[in-house]
Amino acid sequence: MKGGESVANKNKYQFDSKIHIYRAANRMTQQELADLVGVSRQTIMQLERNRYNPSMLLAYSIAKVFGVTMEDLFDFKEEQ
Repeated sequence: MKGGESVANKNKYQFDSKIHIYRAANRMTQQELADLVGVSRQTIMQLERNRYNPSMLLAYSIAKVFGVTMEDLFDFKEEQ
């Protein structure tokens, strides 16, 4: 706790996924990416729509497929 509020407040942080950009640049379908990282196509779809927060392992796995960092795949920002 910091100043009476949880440091890891889920509503305090937002992220924007750029997975769809890297996937399109590599001419890869959602299913192909899903197969490479071991998740369902629906998971990739939810990630691309910013409706699902990936685990660090999943984010790292996707970044590795594209040869980029996790920071390249996601824009993180703190809500005011």
